[in-house]
Amino acid sequence: MRYTLGRVFAGLFLSVLVTGSIAADLAEVRVRGELRHLGVRYANFVTGAGDGFDVELVQGFARHIGVGYRLVYSDFYSVIRDLLGQDVVREGSAVRLTGKHPVRGDMIATGLTVLPWRERVLLFSAPTFPSQVMLIARADSRIRPIRGSDDLRRDIEETRALAVGHSLLVMERTCLDPANYDLKGRNIELRAWTESTNINEMVPALLNRHADLSLLDVPDLLLDMKKWPGQFKVLGPISEVQDLAAAFPKDAPELRKAFDEYLRSVRADGRYDRLVIKYYPGVQRHFPEFFVQPH
Repeated sequence: MRYTLGRVFAGLFLSVLVTGSIAADLAEVRVRGELRHLGVRYANFVTGAGDGFDVELVQGFARHIGVGYRLVYSDFYSVIRDLLGQDVVREGSAVRLTGKHPVRGDMIATGLTVLPWRERVLLFSAPTFPSQVMLIARADSRIRPIRGSDDLRRDIEETRALAVGHSLLVMERTCLDPANYDLKGRNIELRAWTESTNINEMVPALLNRHADLSLLDVPDLLLDMKKWPGQFKVLGPISEVQDLAAAFPKDAPELRKAFDEYLRSVRADGRYDRLVIKYYPGVQRHFPEFFVQPH
């Protein structure tokens, strides 16, 4: 009886630990019985209506590891803090964690771009989706798109040059942060969009003439071309092709490993492709290499 009671109290103590505001690896998530998915309303990854590419992907992962699922909304300024319980401070090329905050989720899956500074504080999964950042202008702008070539780096430099002498909408601490793409110190008037943390608002802000130009990522671009057909144009690429992935705390390697195993299985059996077609029809034409190669 003493041994049995000891096990019960130990289990209760563990349950208190893993249901509190701490980071959790796979074993703790299974004990809790729930996976907390941090998502940001962004394009069709997390729509805000309870569905989305990443929502369905992580719902399937929760079933795969035998736990319940809960979507926890965040924003791009807070989502890493909500995962780690600390703020990320960038100082040039250095990155440090500071402060102490509640941990609100176990993983991020929201079209999060894999960037070098993020890799210093997060464990990323295998790529879940491709992306690229483009320079856009209103359709009536006199600035003409680059002609394009087989040399992506040259195309990027030509596109950057188009922004010189103009105002450019950016969103710091996201995939549209100018610091990621060598856009500072180039005689470009950088206008940080701060009225919200929603990347979906970049095109409306551009159309409302908050700046001459804007950065925009391809997943948003595909949707916005349907929402505002003929009202803006793509001038050229600002970045190389990027990977989007799920992110985990550094001390949750088993949870990340389990997700990668799950991702391989859904790519192999066709479930992944069905999600792509459902939420981003036609994206395969833009990134054929990504969707044909194994990950």
